[in-house]
Amino acid sequence: MPVTLERVDDVAVLTFSAPPLNLYSLELHDELDRALDDVQADLPRALLIRAEGRVVSGGVDVAQFFARTTEADTKVLYDRMIELPDRVAALDVPTFFAAHGLTLTWAFEVAVACDVILASEKASFGLVERVIGLTPTMGGTQRLAARAGVGRAKEFVFTGSTYDAATLERWNVVNRVLPGGTDPGGEFDTAVLDVVRQVAVGPTQAFGAAKRILRHFEAGGVPEANAHTTQIASELFRTADLQHGMESFLTHGPGKATFTGR
Repeated sequence: MPVTLERVDDVAVLTFSAPPLNLYSLELHDELDRALDDVQADLPRALLIRAEGRVVSGGVDVAQFFARTTEADTKVLYDRMIELPDRVAALDVPTFFAAHGLTLTWAFEVAVACDVILASEKASFGLVERVIGLTPTMGGTQRLAARAGVGRAKEFVFTGSTYDAATLERWNVVNRVLPGGTDPGGEFDTAVLDVVRQVAVGPTQAFGAAKRILRHFEAGGVPEANAHTTQIASELFRTADLQHGMESFLTHGPGKATFTGR
């Protein structure tokens, strides 16, 4: 199976493996969709997306682009491709992407659709579509701009260069650079799970509310977000985590509450 979904405590770990380079293909996309169907059917408290192999991804199967015979047929393919990062971005639980090595094109576009990108010291990233005369088709340009600014997004796409994890952390694209490399189950994988688990035990529905508020911010800035914040936040009144969290704070002081995600 090129895609597996494993439940580790409250974390769903989605792993893709299409050796040797984890290239995007419609077949791989179908497998990723099935895994995301399972995630949506039984939402975890956090989702981690990761890859097996020497690289996270070497890009796409260009033959699938070249097989298109018309502009309309090409647009059908691109419309299909952009659905993948959009599905990830729409999830109301915290999402993480672990990049242990080279992360090009589609995999980077999925990464920037996640809430948090955790990168190995050995990771590198690129949108290299210029090598075939194309521009990124899965939302990576605009999501990169949202994180790093329009100027950096233009540089990234225009040069087609690869950038190391430290540079993208400085650009506010990568959230955190962690020690370790490509060895499965090694230091990097352990550090990633530690970060994800810390979030997974938190008030999951409150995190989902924060994501919804930020979607409004992305659509229309602070005024748009403010117009929806009080309604979204007040809906948390009915959650067990908020009621327990307030009671625990008043009884035992801050930081003592444990949350169930409900």
